[in-house]
Amino acid sequence: MRTTFLLILLGLFTFTAKAQTQKIGYADTEYIFSQMPEMKQLENDLKTHGTQLENQLKAKSQELQKKYADYQNMPATTPDAIKKDKEAELTQLQENIQKFQQDAQASIQKKQTDLMEPLYSKVHKAIEDVAKENAYNFIINSQLGAGADVLLYNDESYDISKLVLKKMGVTPTAAPATAVPVKKN
Repeated sequence: MRTTFLLILLGLFTFTAKAQTQKIGYADTEYIFSQMPEMKQLENDLKTHGTQLENQLKAKSQELQKKYADYQNMPATTPDAIKKDKEAELTQLQENIQKFQQDAQASIQKKQTDLMEPLYSKVHKAIEDVAKENAYNFIINSQLGAGADVLLYNDESYDISKLVLKKMGVTPTAAPATAVPVKKN
């Protein structure tokens, strides 16, 4: 599927290149996000949320451990009905902890999505503005994920990441890795 996509993309570039010269740029979105001051606040917010959930989980686990210790320390003369009630309570607490862990994971993911949405919009708008202002026909994300890069080689003179950061009023602190190595078969 990746090969098919690359062939279609290459065909599109070849077809349109015959009609007119295309200006193609790329943006390293990982680098752009890493330079945004909002990311530090986002990371702090996520860490705080995660810590709160972790503390709640610890409290629930401590409660389970205490009740389990109480159950183990019950006298041998304790009636079976009471033992069964305590076992059911322990099982219910364990199930509640497992559900809480699943819910906490979903909560962290939702929180991250909610916090990132405005940043995605901001970066997208800045990329679009820079592309229009500089007459780019295409801007390609050079960071599509492991093994899924569409861009196999690029000329750093087309990297608009610093222009996007400038557009957003962010002063970059480090240069991005610009050249993507050519993959050989």
